[in-house]
Amino acid sequence: MRAIVVIEPGKVEVLDIAEPTPGPYQVRVKTEVACLCNATDGKLVAGHFPGVEDYPLVLGHESAGIVEATGGKVRNFKIGDRAIGGLVFDFAEPGYSTGWGGFCEYTLATDHDAMVEDGVADEEHGWFECYEIQRSVPKDIPVEAAALLCTWREVYGGFGDFNLQEGDDILVFGAGPVGLSFVKFGKLLGLGYIGVVDPLDHKREKALSMGADEVFTPDSPEIANLADKRGRLLDAVIDAVGRPSIINAGLPLIKLGGSICVYGVIAESEITIDKSKGQYNFNLYMHQWPTRARERAAQKPLCEWIRQGKVTAEEYITHEFKMEQINDALDAVDSGKVLKALLRY
Repeated sequence: MRAIVVIEPGKVEVLDIAEPTPGPYQVRVKTEVACLCNATDGKLVAGHFPGVEDYPLVLGHESAGIVEATGGKVRNFKIGDRAIGGLVFDFAEPGYSTGWGGFCEYTLATDHDAMVEDGVADEEHGWFECYEIQRSVPKDIPVEAAALLCTWREVYGGFGDFNLQEGDDILVFGAGPVGLSFVKFGKLLGLGYIGVVDPLDHKREKALSMGADEVFTPDSPEIANLADKRGRLLDAVIDAVGRPSIINAGLPLIKLGGSICVYGVIAESEITIDKSKGQYNFNLYMHQWPTRARERAAQKPLCEWIRQGKVTAEEYITHEFKMEQINDALDAVDSGKVLKALLRY
């Protein structure tokens, strides 16, 4: 099968490797489409993802495809289902590490619920925590939206992790797919004022189209004057970029007991916080890994929004490439032109 492999940091190729074989609780999924994760995939390609050092590695964790084969103990997938979140951790031939392995022509999804029912959802039996979110998708959900559910479910779950409440006023740093999802979902969930900070004109315009109340460049003096202008400090600042400097930039903007909410992996091992810039009491939330139960629960309300046309793939996917054009896709992401890039298999 074809797989997108990072040979070494900065060098990506499409190679032929052996197809994975499903275990008793697994299904083999033929990939239809996949999406680049601008942050995680970018760091894996560059060699900057914390804790990942072994190359070559097989890239990808956002994909959707059709179940073609099932293991003997699978009960919650069937052949012909569309499944999301398929990965490959162990490869049939030696020499490849996994960068989650979702950019393979065939991936594996695991029947988490069956493993729980049989009492084998543990490390001893090969269970991984990400199996909880490998699920089938209703047939009326378009395949492009199915792939984007990998991002959308995690962001939706982030609202719970950050304890964001109806009516909260927030400022989001970053208008990539994650930042824009905080805007879109925030308005749908009844948050109050939502401002967005991003250096790129087209992303600020996109944020406004998705419901942002105001947008700013990072160097705008209006950011520091937000409280004076609005008559109150913010409930939360969302770092949708993963940059430590945003923590300190956000501290003067939040109220007593307000929150700085960091979404995504920060490459630096140490972060310096200038607490003098903030209130005596504030919360710092670090969401560097999904809370799987929240992510899983998010699928149902998100599918309802998709059916109602409140959330669409077309709002996010700005570029499409064939699998073999992976380097063109990565270059386009690096240029800042791409919001979300779709790979068609």
